[in-house]
Amino acid sequence: MPEADDAPVIVSSVPGSFARSVLAERHPALIQQVRDAFPWPPEQRRALDALLASCTEGVIEPLGPDAHDRDQWDAWGGEYMGRSWFDVPFLWSESYFYRRLLGATGYFAPGPWQGIDPFAPFKRAELLGSLVDDELAALDALARRPAGERAAACLQGSLWGNRADLGFAVGTPDGARSGSAAEDPPPLVADDSDTLWSLLPAERSPGAVRSVQVIADNAGRELIPDLVLIDHLLTTGRADEVVLHVKPYPYYVSDATTADVIDCARRLAQASGSAGEAGKRLWAAMGDGRIAVRAHSFYCAPFSYSEMPADLRQEFSGADLTIVKGDLNYRRLVGDRLWAPTTSFAGRTAYFPGPVAALRTLKSDVIVGLDPLTVARLEDAGTSGRAGDGAHQAWRTSGTHALVQVRP
Repeated sequence: MPEADDAPVIVSSVPGSFARSVLAERHPALIQQVRDAFPWPPEQRRALDALLASCTEGVIEPLGPDAHDRDQWDAWGGEYMGRSWFDVPFLWSESYFYRRLLGATGYFAPGPWQGIDPFAPFKRAELLGSLVDDELAALDALARRPAGERAAACLQGSLWGNRADLGFAVGTPDGARSGSAAEDPPPLVADDSDTLWSLLPAERSPGAVRSVQVIADNAGRELIPDLVLIDHLLTTGRADEVVLHVKPYPYYVSDATTADVIDCARRLAQASGSAGEAGKRLWAAMGDGRIAVRAHSFYCAPFSYSEMPADLRQEFSGADLTIVKGDLNYRRLVGDRLWAPTTSFAGRTAYFPGPVAALRTLKSDVIVGLDPLTVARLEDAGTSGRAGDGAHQAWRTSGTHALVQVRP
């Protein structure tokens, strides 16, 4: 598999590939779930049905003439119009699918359905579930652990997202405890945690303001541990201010928006014990400016971060560290291509304007920065095929492996 910039761009036309399964299976199922989640009027139902037909049997069509962003999407991918959804870059087709889905529900159009998040019922059910209660209660035990263990646990919680119990002992998601009979997760395929903490030491000289940027991924049970990590950075002095970047509108089902940040902060603040204390601190920090929320339009663009606009570059260039969360952001960080897994992470992120850390549970084919022995171990452990020749490698997409990669 090539290591240079000519590595194949991922498309969805390869039989048995992960990208094909997303377009052929996940997207049609999602349309049906959204259709069933609201009492949509006939116009929206017809639009959703038309999108389903387009995705499964038709071709990519431009936005309607009244769409506020038609010219923008024509510029972003006018050459893809009239082609199969499966034959264009996977990142582009996914992004355009969600734009079309929002259009079908009337999210952008004037009227009573404008601004209604079609994924809100799914997010709300997760956030109000009993599992979140258990995880928040577990923060009480975490508060009694030594500082080093608290830091590591907060980082692991943010890394594993909804696979994590926020009170777990270091390195053991899903509620497993060190020394228990529960099965530990596989080791991280790459772990630059020490480098990450070295960029944000708890002890430092007074004076300079330390700024951390966090590019969020999912809402709900994945955003809550991100907020807990942010609270830890602020309360331990590892950061003086944090900028939390979210999507400007609903995207990729569960991607976090400003409304989701508020919902999660409120969920924390209304809890008892350590979780409630953290929530109140977060609420206050948002109010006094130590936590700022950004929702740049580029976060819903179908491009890698190497094409970010100048204002985002300037913001990241002034940060002591930017933490990039989740799988989609990783794809955008290193480029949505079939890189050789030993391709240098530092090389792929050299363009990024400042130190950057990726916290990611593996849920797609894209991967760089692994050493050859790790790759051999993962492939020898059993795969469902080789990425790029028909079927994806299971360890890349199952969500059972994770990484922390840092480029100082």
